[in-house]
Amino acid sequence: MGWKQPTKIQAGAIPHALQGRDVIGLGQTGSGKTGAFALPIIQALLEHRQPFFACIMSPTRELAIQIAEQFEALGSAIGLVCSVLVGGVDRMQQVLSIAKRPHIVVGTPGRLLDHLKDTKGFSLTKVKYLVLDEADKLLNLEFKESLDDILKVIPKERRTYLFSATMTKKVSKLQRACLRNPVKVEVSSKYSTVDTLKQEWYFVPADYKDCYLVHVLNELPGSMIMIFVRTCESTRLLALTLRNLGFKALSISGQMSQDKRLGALNKFKAKDFNILICTDVASRGLDIQGVDVVMNYDIPMNSKDYVHRVGRTARAGQSGYAVSFVNQYEAEWFKLIEQLLGNSFPRCLSRHTHNWRFLSEAVPYFRRKGNSGPEGRYG
Repeated sequence: MGWKQPTKIQAGAIPHALQGRDVIGLGQTGSGKTGAFALPIIQALLEHRQPFFACIMSPTRELAIQIAEQFEALGSAIGLVCSVLVGGVDRMQQVLSIAKRPHIVVGTPGRLLDHLKDTKGFSLTKVKYLVLDEADKLLNLEFKESLDDILKVIPKERRTYLFSATMTKKVSKLQRACLRNPVKVEVSSKYSTVDTLKQEWYFVPADYKDCYLVHVLNELPGSMIMIFVRTCESTRLLALTLRNLGFKALSISGQMSQDKRLGALNKFKAKDFNILICTDVASRGLDIQGVDVVMNYDIPMNSKDYVHRVGRTARAGQSGYAVSFVNQYEAEWFKLIEQLLGNSFPRCLSRHTHNWRFLSEAVPYFRRKGNSGPEGRYG
């Protein structure tokens, strides 16, 4: 894999995991958390080879697929078999995959539970390891019912690993995972971003946000950029607008089919497009090589989501740049993010940002009926 030495989270977590301890791992995004739980599981699998040896759950489909790829790469020399159970994919293919009796099952809670109920021969009653990746998200209310049903059928005599860049403070949530005498490995402060990440922000009028975005994109030619917005509809409309202006932009959101989501991700990874516009479905755990810039077009309402978003760049010791567009309605949310991180980000001032003549000329471009895109409504 080209890993010469362990990262901090790996050096902290792996020795405890090899001793048979339950682990709560808290490390910055891009710090190598997948390796921190995958390597001890593969080591244990060498000693006790059995099907359905470990179950790994993640909150998003793309992250589940990425985790499975890491397991297959790390376990390729020992013939490790991995099965991915996520929504949006043909269930019959997954049933055939389960029939091969894989060592590792990676999935999202909803589809994993569906197979436990309906797929003959699939059981997690002999699982030795359970991993919750992005654990704070999985322990939220939206996954509560599915997760609780899965935990009922997984044996109590198991090793449990919880990993995330941001961890819930509510002990009651952690207790649901049935941890036994866990060791907490924390290689960063409660909420933090890496030192190699440069973070700035623009204070922009809401009506002119598009103009500022285009201006900043023009100043970053050739960069690999992820732009985060709040809604699925915004991803589509913003992608259409930027493509009309000559940018190589595409979108990804939860409303797209799984095939289209993976297709968009692969085109971005292959650098066929250099701008990916996404909702928070892409903010958790995804490791996309070469992302130079993260833009918060819409400020997240949950401060923790900011940490995960900007973690898509400056990964594994690389440098990166994050810029946020803060309008008059979002200023309070942004101040809460600064308080959470204990940091005050520099405000970005450029030669155009206070040139109202520039803005007055740019805004009508978006307003004119002829340039409002296929919808005839975006301005």
